[in-house]
Amino acid sequence: MGRYASGVSQHPVASYAVGEAAGQVLDALGGQDIDLVVCFASAHFVGAFDDMAPALQNLLTPRVLLGGTAVAVIGDAREIEDSPAFTVFAGSMPGARLTPVELHVTETPDGAAIVGWPEHDDSPDTLLLFADPFTFPVDGFLRRLNDEQPGLRVIGGLASAAHGPGGNRLVLGDRVLQDGAVGVFLDGVDVRIVVSQGCRPIGQPFTVTSAQQNLVEHLAGQPAIERLRDLAVAASEEDRLLLQRGLHIGLVVDEHKVEFERGDFLIRNVLGADQQSGAIAVADHVRIGQTVQFQVRDAAAADEDLRALLAGEQAKGALVFTCNGRGRHMFGTPDHDAGVLAQLLGPIPAAGMFCAGEIGPVGGQSFLHGFTASVALFA
Repeated sequence: MGRYASGVSQHPVASYAVGEAAGQVLDALGGQDIDLVVCFASAHFVGAFDDMAPALQNLLTPRVLLGGTAVAVIGDAREIEDSPAFTVFAGSMPGARLTPVELHVTETPDGAAIVGWPEHDDSPDTLLLFADPFTFPVDGFLRRLNDEQPGLRVIGGLASAAHGPGGNRLVLGDRVLQDGAVGVFLDGVDVRIVVSQGCRPIGQPFTVTSAQQNLVEHLAGQPAIERLRDLAVAASEEDRLLLQRGLHIGLVVDEHKVEFERGDFLIRNVLGADQQSGAIAVADHVRIGQTVQFQVRDAAAADEDLRALLAGEQAKGALVFTCNGRGRHMFGTPDHDAGVLAQLLGPIPAAGMFCAGEIGPVGGQSFLHGFTASVALFA
């Protein structure tokens, strides 16, 4: 049975921060062998991360160490957005198979290719993945995985400490990287994944009856823009304001269900509309016959969605990947996502980061999200 621990430090000196966070982990695990360590450092520590990660490896000696840098980090029930912080999640997992993976993009005569994918005798269940958004094509990588390994769940996020290539850091074991992606396959580990996209549906579902790539032309036989106008007319004043601030659309991933509910929709932005053709453009490809429903997002909807998805869950530890557009920016108060987790699941060990894109499964397939909280619950 697994045991988990976390440590967090806000000390501005890198060596002290590593020692303080590692000490909390060692105290909590009481000398047990540590199998997995995941660490996150705020952007203040990017320059020192090359020393921090090896120091943490020497102190905790895990089988697998991975992590990266972020604009802000999560430690237990706190979201530390404006100050230096270093946070650590550790697990003792007897009997677990942990397979580290380091991925990079390389140019070949046939074009760009991803190298580093390991050969598996069996099909792993879960991949914990961190990537640099400037040097690794996460969207295309996940689409390929969904096709080639449909049973694999991917959870994680994109490093967010930098605004351009070379500014982020990733760690895998004794290697600190500036590009690509790092991860670990988790076999024999009981992980429950919650993906809260922070939206609520508005209006009714429609079947796409005409579409080209990311253009939705007709919904249930009517021009998409007419369906949208009807929705705005019937909406409450509050919902009309939300529609004006930003409209989203939910795309059903698994059409085999009879009824669709929370968690069945992949949320994507509505990018615009063509008054002449009546089509709307969305931030993904849409299929004819696919079910869609318009969605709105605000702090109240995001709070309600996260609480509903976490209700009734139990865990001994958690990794949290929340969007860098959430936090105080969305909710107006600190510690929202981490606080809801602690409120509903108790004071469990937790760590995480604010991401430049969150990874998690919806409808049995893994996607890259925005404005999402993706949570891995270790049971």
